[in-house]
Amino acid sequence: MNSTEKSAGGWRWLLLSLLVVAADQTSKAWIARHYGEFEFTRVLPILDITRMQNVGAAFSLLASASGWQRWFFIALALGVSLAIIVWLLRMRAGSGRLLAAGLALVLGGAVGNLIDRIRIGSVVDFIHFHWNQAYFPAFNLADSSITVGAGLLLLDALLEARRKP
Repeated sequence: MNSTEKSAGGWRWLLLSLLVVAADQTSKAWIARHYGEFEFTRVLPILDITRMQNVGAAFSLLASASGWQRWFFIALALGVSLAIIVWLLRMRAGSGRLLAAGLALVLGGAVGNLIDRIRIGSVVDFIHFHWNQAYFPAFNLADSSITVGAGLLLLDALLEARRKP
């Protein structure tokens, strides 16, 4: 394997990250155009499409902070994104597909939410599950991508641990 083939591995996975960012930003733009904040459409008895602005992190963590959290989450997303890009670019072609897919999904989700934080100061969430009067935190495609990516990273780690004697 020559040096071009070695370095080509990670670049291919960046396309998945770009697709996640494009889908995330397109869906958020559509929601922002068609819904006012807290306006909703019942899709299923347990699912609403509801536009919400989240200034915090997952589950609205730190949403009531004084504003410093925006810059903290921007710095965190930039740092994590750069680390993942370097990791992906160092991967060899054909190796660690589960790991690479997980990293690419986390990267795409992080960048999708990063764009919102930089552009509007909060993240647009719109997928909202509930059961009777129990409402779960709303989320978006970027959050879903991060969750699936983290799941793939855990699965990769478990499979890797089983392969080692």
